[in-house]
Parts: sequence; C-alpha cells; structure tokens
Amino acid sequence: MAANSSSGGSSSSSVKDKALTGIGNLIKLLPTGTVFMFQFLSPVLSNNGNCHPGNKVLTAALLAFCGFSCAFATFTDSYTGSDGKFHYGIATMRGLWPTPSDSKDVELSKYKLRFGDFVHAAFAVIVFSALAVLNPNTVNCLFPALVTSEKTLLMVLPPAIGAVSSVVFATFPSTRQGIGYPPTTSDVS
Repeated sequence: MAANSSSGGSSSSSVKDKALTGIGNLIKLLPTGTVFMFQFLSPVLSNNGNCHPGNKVLTAALLAFCGFSCAFATFTDSYTGSDGKFHYGIATMRGLWPTPSDSKDVELSKYKLRFGDFVHAAFAVIVFSALAVLNPNTVNCLFPALVTSEKTLLMVLPPAIGAVSSVVFATFPSTRQGIGYPPTTSDVS
C-alpha cells in the first residue's frame, strides 16, 4: 500500500511539474517590456479610443512596432560568458550575431536559427494581436465597426487564439532566453 502511494505521488508530481513547465513557457511567450509599452502607450496614442486620423496612424504604428518587437525577440538569445555576465545576440544560421568575443568558451552551434523559432515568432505576433483586440482603445480607434457588429467575435477569438497557442507552446517549448524575456532560475547566478 505504501508503494502505491509513493508511485501515485511521483506521477502526480510529474503531472504537476509538466503543468508548471507549460505555464512557465506561456509566460515566456511575449516580451514583458513590449506588452507593458503597448498597455502604457495605447491609451495615449489612441486618445482613449476617440481617434482622429493622426491617432489612427500613431496607434497603427504602435501595433506594428510592438508586433515586430514580439517577433524579433523570439530570434534573440543569451548566454553566460566567461566573465559571468549575460550576453545577448541575434540567432542566425551560423549562431549568434554579433559573435561573442569569448566564443571559444561558448558552443555557438546550439544558438543557430531553427524552424521552431519561426513558429514561435508567428504565434507571438498572433497572441500579441489577440491582446491588442482585447484592448478597447485599440478596437474603438482602428476597428469601430467591430465594437457593435462583431462583439461576439471579439469575445471568442482571443481566448481561442490563447488556447491554440497554449497547446503549441506547451508542446514545443522554446529554449531561447532572449531580450525581453525573463531569465529562468537556472540562468540567474
């Protein structure tokens, strides 16, 4: 009986560990600075949803910039150099760019661009778009017709995108520790 309870505890612990790992990977989905910047600037640039033509241009530019930032951040990575500090770079087909000065101590092949990076970039932009659609200032400014005619779509689409993205990111977690993403506890010294 004691053996059953210990094996049940380990499988329960395993499920809990997998769930917490999946949640951690979801937290890494969007760069926190980009989301904060969007939430902070959206009311200002959209005039709280009461847009004039200039506000529409500024709000669209903010969306484009933040979407690009989310995608770009998925192609960045970091490593701990021989000096003990974090160094950041952009993943390329050959490794990190700019090439670290102490690259002899770092195996650059594990930082090469992968197909999964493009999948993560696409889903990061999709999730950010869902976040933007949830923002009433953005919707009132850029898509005022959606507020009255497609209210159901605005309520259903973001959670559906979140559910699909959650499955993708929990199934295929990213190993990148790039710019804008919080370091994992194993990376903090």
